[in-house]
Amino acid sequence: MVAWNKLKITVHTTKTENYLYTNSFDIEGGNFSKAGTIATGIKSILKELGLPNDVVRKSAIVCYEAEINVVSYARKGFINLTVTPKTVQIEITDEGPGIPDIELAMEQGYSTANQQIREMGFGAGMGLYNINCYSDKFDISSEVNKGTFLKIIINTPQCI
Repeated sequence: MVAWNKLKITVHTTKTENYLYTNSFDIEGGNFSKAGTIATGIKSILKELGLPNDVVRKSAIVCYEAEINVVSYARKGFINLTVTPKTVQIEITDEGPGIPDIELAMEQGYSTANQQIREMGFGAGMGLYNINCYSDKFDISSEVNKGTFLKIIINTPQCI
């Protein structure tokens, strides 16, 4: 049983997929004092489920990068986590300014972070780049003045 945030591992079965775990986590935009806590909790959940260390590590990295982006730029957002015997699926939705040029934002080192965010040690322009590098599949869509949606899939070996 997962102790983090009093969550319990829930096994869900449907006709199309066996879900080992699924949950949604709210992210508060601008709250840097809590930035990274969801990623840390997700890492604990995946370890508790017995996933291989490399899958846990990649999942924690993409969750952290996405969470920091939401905290830095959006009013609010959430992470949906779904673990199946074959994949870790992570979906992030935010209500923020959107990304006008996704191709540019995906470049290593590109950042729109303001000075305040940089002074806290964030905004190096590695977020989306790292998410893409550590994902087996990565889709992103964004609408200016509405928000951004990320879908990340990390494959798991058939060990669960």
